[in-house]
Amino acid sequence: MAAIDDLLQQITDRKLRKRLETEVRRLSQEKKFGLVFEEHIPECTPLYDIPVRRGRTVAKKNGKISEVYKVLKISGGAKNDGTGSRLADCLNLETSQMVQFPVEELVSVACFGDPIFPSLEPIAKVENAPKGGPWHAI
Repeated sequence: MAAIDDLLQQITDRKLRKRLETEVRRLSQEKKFGLVFEEHIPECTPLYDIPVRRGRTVAKKNGKISEVYKVLKISGGAKNDGTGSRLADCLNLETSQMVQFPVEELVSVACFGDPIFPSLEPIAKVENAPKGGPWHAI
């Protein structure tokens, strides 16, 4: 920007120089010059098949997926024993505020940069013919 300022000072017509200075100032406020990094909310992906456990990063199922928490402790009844709801003590990673949610309201999440190890799971199989029949496919 210093080079542009020097060039503007070389303009002898004051009215033109003022107008160009105003436009350059407006452009420099609207448009970023040089190395520009995008500023955006961290991306998170819900992992519905991953159970909510202590130490996991989670979000509320019915909330913003980008509002993430770290599970510090799970207390209450066992998963299926009917003695009551399990509660998760969580730390909001943005505000560092402690909150408590029922585990059923939470979903595990992976945020941008977290390692995810994908795996293939069979969901069905194809049977071409009854037992003893030919196995031809067209």
